[in-house]
Amino acid sequence: MDKKMKTITVLSGKGGVGKSTISASLAVLLSQKNRIVTADCDVDASNLALLFGMKKLKNLQKISTNFKAFVNKNAKDCQKIVDNCAFSAISWDEKKQLPRINKFLCEGCGVCRLLCPEGITLEKVKNATIGEGQTRYGFPIISGQVEMGESGSGKVVSVVKERAEKIAFERKADYLIVDGAPGIGCPVVASIRGNDYILAVTEPTPTAFRALQRVLQVVEHFGIDYGIIINKWDLNKKFVAKIEKFAQKKKVKVISKIPYSRDFVDAMIKMKPVVETNLEYKILFQNIIKQINQIKK
Repeated sequence: MDKKMKTITVLSGKGGVGKSTISASLAVLLSQKNRIVTADCDVDASNLALLFGMKKLKNLQKISTNFKAFVNKNAKDCQKIVDNCAFSAISWDEKKQLPRINKFLCEGCGVCRLLCPEGITLEKVKNATIGEGQTRYGFPIISGQVEMGESGSGKVVSVVKERAEKIAFERKADYLIVDGAPGIGCPVVASIRGNDYILAVTEPTPTAFRALQRVLQVVEHFGIDYGIIINKWDLNKKFVAKIEKFAQKKKVKVISKIPYSRDFVDAMIKMKPVVETNLEYKILFQNIIKQINQIKK
């Protein structure tokens, strides 16, 4: 990977706090003076491409990153696997005297296969779709979407990110901007792998703040530098002081405080980043970029 490239991931402890809208605006402004690549790693609810005005991606490809367990007739003596499934995906069919596997609950962990090798097989399943496209702003986006009812989000994120890194290397990109997954699970770990900096987005509410604290524990575990963005900060200024006190205690910068505005909603309806529909926000996001550019690898 090009040593000069910076990988920036926008994270949030919970969904709906403005992570993708912030990612889109940063990407568009950065692309004006830099070579960039974007990756939508929120593979359970990918929507970053929509904010660039893209309704469809190209080069769609079904991928397999997960396994499912399947029963055959040799599993008649394998009732013990029912009580050993950590995901409660296996029940016993009294009529057939065979295990029954719920494909929506099965995670493909392989415990049943270990306990009943003669009656259980593990097979790869097509659990996600990945694709890419060129935005009208001149940079590519790579995105993934887990199929409905399937699992393995963390592995899918890894595939999306690896594809984005490969394209970034080929294009000699200055930045890889990653719209990360919300929460603290495997998709988040995969999103932040190999990052240079994290922009952690929160809102001034107890739920969002608690979620922020949890996701920052994950970030700190991997020793990645980060800054905090408080979105819709003017809706609860008293609670903002609590977040700022937390940041001060952590010796972490509050990179920006973004006000609540209908402009963000209007921009989403138009399928555009807010920096394109309202030039006043360019200054705000340019200041965020200025601070990102001060990061030393």
